[in-house]
Amino acid sequence: MSRPAPDERVIHIRRPYLDLIASGGKTIEVRVGYPGMRRIAAGQRLRFVSGDAEVPARVVKVVEYPSFEALLDAEDNDAIGAEGMNRDQLLAACREIYPPEKEALGVLAIHLAREGARAAGT
Repeated sequence: MSRPAPDERVIHIRRPYLDLIASGGKTIEVRVGYPGMRRIAAGQRLRFVSGDAEVPARVVKVVEYPSFEALLDAEDNDAIGAEGMNRDQLLAACREIYPPEKEALGVLAIHLAREGARAAGT
């Protein structure tokens, strides 16, 4: 992994989701309201990293919701997960990653514009 630029934030992500961002199929990253995540703002550069692969992106906007269910009711579900995942599968995936006490921190929909992708060995 190369060094982040001064205005760039590195975010570690599971490889299947990194691949979806790289392909352009995932334009909304879901996170919970940890203090550091709450500092992410429109215009900020992010670098998503999984192992030796990384994808740079720019934040378009961040929207907060009280729960994963509220987020899935309001956002484009196709932009959150793999193509063909239904709402129940997305909800299960979110809750597999974040238990209820983390969801209670608030849920963030981080809208992304991909800036390019660099896979392992490139």
